[in-house]
Amino acid sequence: MSKTDVATRPIDATVTSRDGTTIAFERSGDGPVLVLVAQALSDRRDNRKLAAQLSASYTVVNYDRRGRGASTDAGEWAVAREVDDIEALIDAHGGTALVFGASSGGVLALDAAAALPSKVGAVAAYEAPVIVDDQRPPVPRDLADRIAALIETGRRSQAVTEFMKTALGASGFMVGAMRLMVPIWRSMEAMAPTTVYDLRLCAGLQDGVPLTTTRWQRLVAPALVLVGGKGDAFMRTGSAALAAHLGAEHDVIDGAHHATPMMKPALLLPTLEWFFSEASRAR
Repeated sequence: MSKTDVATRPIDATVTSRDGTTIAFERSGDGPVLVLVAQALSDRRDNRKLAAQLSASYTVVNYDRRGRGASTDAGEWAVAREVDDIEALIDAHGGTALVFGASSGGVLALDAAAALPSKVGAVAAYEAPVIVDDQRPPVPRDLADRIAALIETGRRSQAVTEFMKTALGASGFMVGAMRLMVPIWRSMEAMAPTTVYDLRLCAGLQDGVPLTTTRWQRLVAPALVLVGGKGDAFMRTGSAALAAHLGAEHDVIDGAHHATPMMKPALLLPTLEWFFSEASRAR
């Protein structure tokens, strides 16, 4: 067995966040620390392909966001609590890290970079679900409350269906096909409460109007906003608007779509490795 094989084999561990939540993660690879932040209805399993490929150049920390997988969920949810989780992971790995997030995980990655300016060296967000025009309907502001009510009454399957159709814009056919994949659907039902978290996380960014938020005004780390060349039209305009709002780099990944980080992450590697290496040299 080679030294590389040993270095890239994932190691399971946990950290304790500020409010007592246990955050489970896998660490693999060697090099600068890179934290991967999962999208809605996903846990670290969905980022394992990406983690495996990045581990050739980085110490990759691939974790379960609170309420997912092997992580627990203590206390009332807030964006700050999820940022605390990322901070705990960074502190356990030397105190500084790069951060990458996809979809709603990209929004959270940007929040972490803004809140932890001395600890996040650079941040990349892929297809953050920002809606700034009329190319798709805005996400209703009351959707989080409606889904929370479904979950409170035990209707998790209906909650997942509502989230997929209204927040993600999935067709009835697609939802029906997903329901036939019983293990995957049951996994999403288990994570249904966290859809409320992601909706609250993205509140104010999905209204179909230009961005005016000040939530990232403390962002000083180099930032990259990515979108897939095969992504939805609203994603392309939203990503361009987000990059302009942040003063960030913007790039289109040819041949990529919203699920590319999970399904074909190799498409992202050249751009991510270029950006993170350039950002590290700049600092």
